[in-house]
Amino acid sequence: MSDEVFQRYSACYDLLYGDKDYAAEAAYVTRTLRAVAPEARTLLEFGSGTGKHGRLLARDGYQVHGVERSEWMVKSARCAQAAPAAAGAGSFDCATGDIRSLELNRSYDGVVALFHVVSYQTSNDDVQRTFSSAARHIKPGGGFFFDVWHGPAVLHERPSVRVKRVEDATRRLVRIAEPELDTNASVVTVHYTMLAESKTDGEHVTFQEEHRMRFFFPQEVALLAEHAGLQVERAEEFMTGRAPSETTWGVAYILRKSN
Repeated sequence: MSDEVFQRYSACYDLLYGDKDYAAEAAYVTRTLRAVAPEARTLLEFGSGTGKHGRLLARDGYQVHGVERSEWMVKSARCAQAAPAAAGAGSFDCATGDIRSLELNRSYDGVVALFHVVSYQTSNDDVQRTFSSAARHIKPGGGFFFDVWHGPAVLHERPSVRVKRVEDATRRLVRIAEPELDTNASVVTVHYTMLAESKTDGEHVTFQEEHRMRFFFPQEVALLAEHAGLQVERAEEFMTGRAPSETTWGVAYILRKSN
């Protein structure tokens, strides 16, 4: 997405995903990470958005550094940071950056990329650079946790048109999602039409955008991991931990960096 689209999208982001159970997702990530890396304390988060996952992981005791392309989302995350993490005495901070070319000159116990951040890397070069960037920033024995669209499910069930309506005290928002499947490129281009209405002055705004999402197959992920010096430790349905199937749209992977 362009910077202009990021700005518009960021303004609607938390309203659009107000029904998303971030707490349950963060608890699942913590539970999964502790099962494979119980001593992990420091995490690098790719695509940290407005910081909701990162702050919750901080409450679970992790020291999280988020990297997000959108300056507007980073500003939103920093504003929300006025409330301390508390609970597990972890921490969360974030900065603007490109996860593909990141050079922080330090390593972490783990890297996480949630909410299909890896699926937004649609070219082979983008995906390889993202995996290599994760490997660069993981300590030996550490893991790379991410979730992606699962290729077998995308081809079996096929994307369909969806409409979402949400509102808060000041705005109403309608989002129409019209997907276009490119099986050769393993990409779904989602054409969004956003209709926003202000409850305070009745102003209506309409804008359109595209999200290109890549879907992945298990053998493909294994090959990408090997190319980056990683190996697949675990692959499962996101949140449930069940084995992926033709009806599983979201699959979580943990890749391990050798000691």
